[in-house]
Amino acid sequence: MFSAVIRRVVQPSLRQARPYTHTQSVASSSSSFSSKLEKGEQEIYDKLSERFQPSELLVQDVSGGCGTFYAITIASTAFKGIPVVKQHRLVNEVLKKEIEGIHGLQVRTWFPTIHLIC
Repeated sequence: MFSAVIRRVVQPSLRQARPYTHTQSVASSSSSFSSKLEKGEQEIYDKLSERFQPSELLVQDVSGGCGTFYAITIASTAFKGIPVVKQHRLVNEVLKKEIEGIHGLQVRTWFPTIHLIC
């Protein structure tokens, strides 16, 4: 059974925080997020949140629940002016301990931009 959970957090000033599962959306509440993440996903989420204060962060165990392959999408102002390869190195450095125990990691990073329509 595939029980992946994606966790998305968007700055409250921009949008309401919304978590997603692979099958349906879940009611938005920070306390409900923690109960929806597996242990490995939560550890990765906490470390990345602490280091980068992301405007968007998705952590998903895509190994079918065994915790051996994760997909991470993160948008942070900490990436401003940094090439993508160096952004990935920063994420890998934060997750150095976790990477030792997994088989694969997919990372997508970017600097968030806000487009205003006037």
